[in-house]
Amino acid sequence: MGRPEWLVVGHIAGTHGIRGEVRVISRTDYPEVRFAPGSQLLLSQENKEEMLPLTVERSRPHKKGYILQFRDWTDINQSESLKGGTLVVDPEEAVDGGDDEFYFHEILGCEVFTTDGNRVGIITDILQPGANDVWVVRPPEGGRDWLIPYIDDVVQDVDVSAKRVVIHWMEGLEDSR
Repeated sequence: MGRPEWLVVGHIAGTHGIRGEVRVISRTDYPEVRFAPGSQLLLSQENKEEMLPLTVERSRPHKKGYILQFRDWTDINQSESLKGGTLVVDPEEAVDGGDDEFYFHEILGCEVFTTDGNRVGIITDILQPGANDVWVVRPPEGGRDWLIPYIDDVVQDVDVSAKRVVIHWMEGLEDSR
């Protein structure tokens, strides 16, 4: 499924209506950029080597995702084959969100340490349950994963180039296992 360095911006959950629109689960912090009319996306599909270029015609928020209409399709029969596909962009098209914003691929694999130097583990997943992201950290000795909330009180420093995150250990984090 595509090169691993592609930035995933969404997953096509299904069709919507009869005019070729699709329901997309957003995987980007910048849906207003990624899904804007005229945006170029690539569709990666299992069992297909080639990526399919798509151009966004229209988009709108819908429930927990977005409804997209691509210029390339005008009816449900054409868009039916897109279900289950992954929408990606080239990493060179990354949106610069500033010093405090990171892409999932930059955080995954980072080693986590406490402010006093204790190694907590490696970030293996990012959950988005609500108000803030939660980083899943696998401890070096194995066992149950830690769930670390991405909030200012906990995450003290993120150095994506060094793949290192420093957290302030707070009471209650031991209950997150």
